[in-house]
Amino acid sequence: MLENYLPVMVLIGIAFAFAIGSVVMSRLIGQKKPSAVKLAPYECGMPLLSSVQERFSIKFYIVAMLFILFDIEAVFLYPWAIMFKRLGIFGFIEMGVFIVILLVGFIYVWKKGALEWEE
Repeated sequence: MLENYLPVMVLIGIAFAFAIGSVVMSRLIGQKKPSAVKLAPYECGMPLLSSVQERFSIKFYIVAMLFILFDIEAVFLYPWAIMFKRLGIFGFIEMGVFIVILLVGFIYVWKKGALEWEE
């Protein structure tokens, strides 16, 4: 059984060896001529407009987490839709409960104002 995975293990080993070898060889052979221009942070070819330590509003992170949460919850609808006929009424009721819980959470977040950008 293990011999079936041997080609995959060899390929993974070669990939790691190539990646590590490339980094090591670049470090050993590559030119090291630092300058102010090379050491400056790259911002799409534009000079920096503000401090790099700029603080983001917590609302940005909350909206991002909520997006991920509701996006992952929506992924659970796909397997249910595929197995809808086999699950019968029990599966329909279970998914209805799931959607109601998801809807209650969304309404709660909306009422708390977590989705509002302006104050």
